[in-house]
Amino acid sequence: MRFAKLLSPLLVVGALTLVPTTTSQLAAADADTYKELETFMSVFQRVRSQYVDKVDDHVLIKGAIDGMLAALDPHSAYAEGADFQQTKATTDGNYGGLGLSVSAEDGAVKIITPTEDTPADRAGLKAGDYITHVDGQLLYGATLDEAVEKMRGEPGTKVKLTIVRPGRDKPFDVTLIREKIELKPVKFEVRDGIGIININSFSAQTGAATENALVSIDKMTGGHPLGYVVDLRSNPGGLLDQAVAVSDAFLDRGEIVSERGREKTDIERFYAHPGDLSHGLPVIVLTDAGTASAAEIVAGALQDQRRALVMGEKSFGKGSVQTVMPMSAASVLRLTTARYYTPSGRSVQAGGIDPDIVVPQLSDPDYKDRPRLREADLRKHLLSQTKVDDSLLEQDVTADPRFSASAEALKLEGVKDFQLDYALKTLRRLAGPVAAKPKVAAR
Repeated sequence: MRFAKLLSPLLVVGALTLVPTTTSQLAAADADTYKELETFMSVFQRVRSQYVDKVDDHVLIKGAIDGMLAALDPHSAYAEGADFQQTKATTDGNYGGLGLSVSAEDGAVKIITPTEDTPADRAGLKAGDYITHVDGQLLYGATLDEAVEKMRGEPGTKVKLTIVRPGRDKPFDVTLIREKIELKPVKFEVRDGIGIININSFSAQTGAATENALVSIDKMTGGHPLGYVVDLRSNPGGLLDQAVAVSDAFLDRGEIVSERGREKTDIERFYAHPGDLSHGLPVIVLTDAGTASAAEIVAGALQDQRRALVMGEKSFGKGSVQTVMPMSAASVLRLTTARYYTPSGRSVQAGGIDPDIVVPQLSDPDYKDRPRLREADLRKHLLSQTKVDDSLLEQDVTADPRFSASAEALKLEGVKDFQLDYALKTLRRLAGPVAAKPKVAAR
């Protein structure tokens, strides 16, 4: 069986038998392990027999598994029941809820990123916001699974979230209507001859949808697009094979990514196939602090292969690979098994992708005050095995006259998305003048 490889930010030991390959290994390597297991079983039996209330064995063992994986890194986890169904649905690209990626931080629930065109996104929730209450019930101290479960519900039902936003004096409430989240992994449009490809996630159909977007944009521009903007902002990642497929659509040759496991010889490399569907035209990739994992593979591959300019903000920095291993018909183990590296040998882990051109999102009135949550901020995060350059982490570029406009002034000029607007203007300069430019066509 080939296990699924995942690249996304956040979600019975009683008869354990070790089978060593040789007798000497049993004596030398496993003696300490058996002692540790004896301690575990002793604690397990004491809890079963002496805890103030009777506790179900499954609850104890599931808690032990969760604790064991939590001691490793933020992305290894065991899922069963409702959590298993959520893992499966998210990978497939369809699930119910509000459209939020969240993490647990000091007993609170912190938003990593809202997914575009979902209830959370339309309500104006932002990365860095804290959710303190759901329908008036305090979340502090609840597990992340418990918090997520409270936010789920039947499509069409209402839920009230209490939000604490850094930079604002008081918490505020937001009422959202739950929806069945049917993610369109790729959206595209053409503006003045430039193809804009907005990739929201890396689910099972993202690669094919990106190829379709490139072919469609070519037809919409009469075979003469000026170039492409690939928008990876607030993309939490997903499947490794889809990140490879998306990168391959813009490359004609060369390495896309490598993943390296525990052993020095445990290396797998992925390469582009002949055939650049973007025909060598200029490409700009937009990133921000919510650009994570699979999205960072695409940004890093196109940047290292000098196929695209990366523009915007430093990315999230999740450079680890999770293998999803079925444990039963209704449970899976998601285990970190490798780190991935860009073609030049850079580890993205805890460091992220530095943009070639740093562009702040000036159209967001509180972009300066909103904290950016990145992999390096997560407890127990894996360390990078290459030097991390944090010089661009929160670089203040507002002294640059290009980035001095206020959100209010941009709104008066009709600029709703400064980063995208800046990318489009840059691409026009790269492409040079053209005789005819189609106005706007979209799908």
